[in-house]
Amino acid sequence: MTTATDMKETIRQTYGDVARRAAAQPGSSCCGGGSNCCGSGDALAGKNPITSNLYEAAQTSGLPAEAMLASLGCGNPTALAELAPGETVLDLGSGGGIDVLLSARRVGPGGKAYGLDMTDDMLALARENQRKAGVANVEFLKGEIEHIPLPDNAVDVVISNCVINLSADKDQVLREVFRVLKPGGRFAVSDIVTRGEMPESLRGDMQLWAGCIAGALQDTDYAAKLATAGFEQIGIEPTRIYTAEDARDFLDAKHKGLAAIADQIEGKFMSAFVRARKPAAACCGGCGGCGCN
Repeated sequence: MTTATDMKETIRQTYGDVARRAAAQPGSSCCGGGSNCCGSGDALAGKNPITSNLYEAAQTSGLPAEAMLASLGCGNPTALAELAPGETVLDLGSGGGIDVLLSARRVGPGGKAYGLDMTDDMLALARENQRKAGVANVEFLKGEIEHIPLPDNAVDVVISNCVINLSADKDQVLREVFRVLKPGGRFAVSDIVTRGEMPESLRGDMQLWAGCIAGALQDTDYAAKLATAGFEQIGIEPTRIYTAEDARDFLDAKHKGLAAIADQIEGKFMSAFVRARKPAAACCGGCGGCGCN
């Protein structure tokens, strides 16, 4: 029987391998938004319809190529989160650091970007990428997204790029996100979500958990979990809807025995931008400390 510990260890090993392979390619050059090496995450499996072509060359100019080679996301949350100068941002499952470094640029020297990852190899790669990029307002933390090592009300925005779907306890993740956000803070993540029922044969495969599909929530369930955690202003915006052909390409690379069911998931899974907001603090009644007077 597959346990949450088994899944976590599979993910740790898979992403650690990606980090080591990215770090082993010094001097690699990133070749622009339309190519396989940029915005790809193809270190997991060839040309991947989920992870490819997520970033424009203008965004990633000046960042280390290794940050791109280790990118395993399904979207570009930094382009959609509307980050403002001076804000504090937390990236859950920060990997090689691409979204943390991009966030640090957007919040400027008066802001700060944290990256949280449980994989030692990814953290080492991210810190080296930070050094190469010469970015000071960044800190990478070791930990699990179910237990965020930051105090209550610590950050303005939580972003994540195709990582929350990997957790076996998404309710706990969302409770932790709610805890560390300041009142009025924003949840702004890219994630894989589904519409309608997914074949059970996808749900139990650990390699597919590591590749983002098996652990994906149905869009209505995602919204309900956010509401239960206390969030408001919840929205789920599709950014890339996958066809049977996309699914077949992905499943062929991951698990050839499952490729035959690709037609069953035509249009049922998608990358989406998921938004929500922690309610602002209630007015204290006149002291002025809450900012409502």
